[in-house]
Amino acid sequence: MMLKEQAMTKSLLGFTISTLILLDCSLIGSSMANNKPSFFLVYPPNNHQTTSDKIFLIGTASPAGDVTINGQRIQQSTQGHFAPTFPLTMGANKFTLRHNNKTINLTVTRLSSTPVIPQGAALANNSLTPNQAIAILPNKLVCFGAIAAPNAQVSVSLANQTIPLLPQNNSVELPPNSAILTDSNNPISSPITQYQGCTTFTTVGNLGTPIFQLNLNQKTANQKGMGTVEILNPNQLTIIEVIADEGVARTGPSTDYSRLTPLPKGTIASVIGQTGEWLQLDYGGWIKQKETKVLPNLTSPNGLIRSVKFKKNDEETQVIFPLTLPVPVTVTQENNKLILTLYNTTAQTDTIRLEYEPMIKSFSWEQVSPDKIEYRFDLTSTQQWGYDLKYEGTNLIFTLRHPPQIKPNGDQPLNNIKILLDPGHGGDELGSVGPNGYPEKSVNLTVSQLLKQELIKRGATVYLTRETDQAVSLEQRVAMIDRLKPAIALSIHYNALPDGGDAMNTSGISTFWYHPQAENLSKFLHDYLVKNANRPNYGVFWNNLALTRPHTTPAVLLELGFMINPTEFEWITNSQQQTILAQTLADGITEWFKQQATSSILDK
Repeated sequence: MMLKEQAMTKSLLGFTISTLILLDCSLIGSSMANNKPSFFLVYPPNNHQTTSDKIFLIGTASPAGDVTINGQRIQQSTQGHFAPTFPLTMGANKFTLRHNNKTINLTVTRLSSTPVIPQGAALANNSLTPNQAIAILPNKLVCFGAIAAPNAQVSVSLANQTIPLLPQNNSVELPPNSAILTDSNNPISSPITQYQGCTTFTTVGNLGTPIFQLNLNQKTANQKGMGTVEILNPNQLTIIEVIADEGVARTGPSTDYSRLTPLPKGTIASVIGQTGEWLQLDYGGWIKQKETKVLPNLTSPNGLIRSVKFKKNDEETQVIFPLTLPVPVTVTQENNKLILTLYNTTAQTDTIRLEYEPMIKSFSWEQVSPDKIEYRFDLTSTQQWGYDLKYEGTNLIFTLRHPPQIKPNGDQPLNNIKILLDPGHGGDELGSVGPNGYPEKSVNLTVSQLLKQELIKRGATVYLTRETDQAVSLEQRVAMIDRLKPAIALSIHYNALPDGGDAMNTSGISTFWYHPQAENLSKFLHDYLVKNANRPNYGVFWNNLALTRPHTTPAVLLELGFMINPTEFEWITNSQQQTILAQTLADGITEWFKQQATSSILDK
């Protein structure tokens, strides 16, 4: 299972869920794949809490003898594994599991996913928005919100204005992104009454903290808001510099919002808004304040550009943009096109000397607005091999990687090809866990080592992010990709589901990509494995994951089956099947590179 983030509360596809099982490490050993306890419940832990309307119970028992849950006989795999799903009512749900003479008692509590609505004249706890200090330009909408009982009258007072908050009768609630995995991602009508109102302010300065007022049944309640509202002076905006190696830019002021192209270290921009720790920059992206520093003596973030220089060697083409300031940038990939956008920049360009071969078919640029320039690269191939983006002083260095030079040598078709394999998890981080407690981290490493051997036989140079059962951070894994710059990078994982999924009947291989340069590889390997390994098809996903985000190489994350599926788990931990899987995957990688070599010849 892929890792987004920190530790043992696992997150499938990057969204925090409570499906991961925390086990006493004394239970985990390399022998557990075959040496099962006689009766063992892996998930959920006793006294588990969830907002889901159903829960799967994952465990194992001896095939000699039935397993019953609340008196109901459940289905087991040939080796005794089980994962039935049961509905949950609100509050405590009791389960009694029995096998032969052994009993396991379990309590799972279903919690409400909606706020508690006060019955009287009161506003719901933690419902007031904005819920932290904000700063915004004059005449931009400031919106206020609250949750209360129906038929209330709600308003907010700030800076000598009283803004009515009206009930939003048609409000809908979006499920978490992880709901796509359980086919339950449709918007649903919100059962709560949300009140909202917006206004603008022209007065510059700190307007203070809003006061919310509610009237219901001739009773009144007042409540102070959670943060102040400040109106920025557009003539005295703060100018910041990005100090992180890659500033994480997003579409809004929290990690719930989508990522934009990372801002290279040294990028300079104006702050046109702030919500809590998040700064809104003048080109549109949001960034955490801690990834920046204030430049007190700089009065303008706008830059100029004249000539552009192309420089190439055997492995890459560099495009050097000499600027007066390091400005914000974005990169967009589209099949055989790549667009680099510079913001806060005005062109004074008359001459550009170009280097075409082997990457670039044609090049153009346009000042699309007074402060934005687009540079368009038409490439010789639909397959892109990675790019890099950095500032050296005020020079923006944009690097396009050339296709790998495939030099087949007899029975070594991958000769001269560098491949990085990333066995997911490791150390204290178990990953998802099978019905008998066998951890994903172990099978990830086993399959990665087998695949490495198969790729070396075919002539490839192969690197692993870990060779043993050790902890390796996401940052270390990504840094290794960026340092080694392999032709491709594959992260090896096995899957799980969030609460509410069907562990017994969900199986199959899935692949994940983020940058378009990895889409073809992801689809090809997925289809190849489904067909040639004769595995179920769980699907191809675009997904924002740490090990799909590297842009220096096509990077794909593979989920090679479901650890929590009792039957598929038997296949996953079968040593003979692991060898066949590694051979098949190596064959698929080889075939993909052969196709790229053929396409490269045809493109010429």
